[in-house]
Amino acid sequence: MVPVILLTLALLWQIVLVGYTYTLAGNAADEAARAAAVGGDCGEAALRHLDGAWASGARPHCSKGGGMVTAVVTIDVPLLVPGLGSLLPVKAEAAAVDEEDLGR
Repeated sequence: MVPVILLTLALLWQIVLVGYTYTLAGNAADEAARAAAVGGDCGEAALRHLDGAWASGARPHCSKGGGMVTAVVTIDVPLLVPGLGSLLPVKAEAAAVDEEDLGR
């Protein structure tokens, strides 16, 4: 019975890590979009809000068009322990009005 309990706990922990990674990716995408909307560095803003294993596997990307700035941040979900390896990528997207475009 002990192995079943340990496996269940490991699976629950992995689910927690997936959820936390989605939360971090969404926040990083929001911050990247806000920074890019006012002329800041999209990638630096996204990475500033990530730590450790999540920052090392993060891939931020921003694009402008139609008066909007769109930020997409992809982060690898850690496998059981951050830094041990990655399980799958999680992608979050955020958009903001391009405030630099408004001033023209």
